[in-house]
Amino acid sequence: MELSLIRSLMDKPFYDDHKGARCPDRLFSKDVRKIKQAIDAAMDRYERTVTPAEIEALFMSENPTLTTAQKQAFSLLFVQVNKQAVMGSDIAQDVLSKLFQQVIGEDIANLGFDYVNGSKTSLDPLRQMLEQYADDFTPNLKVEWEDIDLDTIIAMTDLESQWTFNIPTLTRKVEGINAGHLIEVGARPNTGKTSLHASLVAGPNGFAWQGAKVIVLCNEEGYHRVAHRYITAATGMDKHEIVKSKTQAMSIFNKIRDKVMFKDATGRDMNWVESVCKSYKPDIVILDMGDKFARTAGFSRPDEALKANAIHARQIAKQQNCAMFYMSQLSAEAEGKVILNQAMMEGSRTGKAAEADLMLMISKNPTVEGQDEEDTQRHINVVKNKLSGWHGIVHTDLEYKIARYVA
Repeated sequence: MELSLIRSLMDKPFYDDHKGARCPDRLFSKDVRKIKQAIDAAMDRYERTVTPAEIEALFMSENPTLTTAQKQAFSLLFVQVNKQAVMGSDIAQDVLSKLFQQVIGEDIANLGFDYVNGSKTSLDPLRQMLEQYADDFTPNLKVEWEDIDLDTIIAMTDLESQWTFNIPTLTRKVEGINAGHLIEVGARPNTGKTSLHASLVAGPNGFAWQGAKVIVLCNEEGYHRVAHRYITAATGMDKHEIVKSKTQAMSIFNKIRDKVMFKDATGRDMNWVESVCKSYKPDIVILDMGDKFARTAGFSRPDEALKANAIHARQIAKQQNCAMFYMSQLSAEAEGKVILNQAMMEGSRTGKAAEADLMLMISKNPTVEGQDEEDTQRHINVVKNKLSGWHGIVHTDLEYKIARYVA
């Protein structure tokens, strides 16, 4: 790499852009450093692009005391330099920047080591070096600006609802989701969070039936319980009917079986989720529960950890081109209430909410004393909606035995 850089430094425009402190001699090994010094002398004297043969002749003439063995060694080195293809100026600049950063990085590390071991009692030299070379650690970027052609914008906007909700009353207000979206779903315990994503994915006209590849990562309930709800949602059969008609049930579920994958993710974190998405490239990911993928180390407060967790989830959705459902509990403040709001999200009143493209909160009617049958009505509060802008409540019924939400 250093020989290729030496070859590039023989080009006058490149040399002028990088001479002096930006290309110190100590970037190079001992013998190559001497060739670099010969290039410095030639540029100062002739002020033009030079060839390897010219630098070799100049070097030999200015070092008459070299032994025969040394002359042979340098001649071989010049042969190697001459074999180097001239790098493009952009590549050569990147190579030089990397070498420079390595050298300065070593100096910074040594200063830090000296401070830790007591041989230096002030951080000023380290601070000065960081300030002096801060710009040299900022990469030169070539930005490809986004296309704002009207046809392109319209086409991309049309894709905002690649996967539509199978609850008609919800679809009329929100329509659907697309890759890059983070959808946060909150509810109190035993309200129907898992049934909601089972219904949206596996129920009639759900995401899986639309062709979406869905990964369900479970760290709350066992994956077998979650998978069972998906089977009931897909077949419309409760657990007793499935036991009686296994063949019929599986013949129906098998139509989407290759579209839905389940994994017990207990103890896993968001880095693992990112690796899964990179490897399996899903269209939709279900995190059940999202908060349990958070790592608290390094955070002074739990809400900061949850905010960072949600930020990471959103980044994964964007970078891995998938929609991410982040299932979450609601705080006790939501208990017994039909109308919910963002501040009721457990553990992070604002941090998690700030990252969501769409927030759905599920509520049910307050328990009535003496009521024998469970109230199946569920209210989907759309409390944040960057997709269509609509906010309000969609009223549904939960057929909990078959994990289906119906309008």
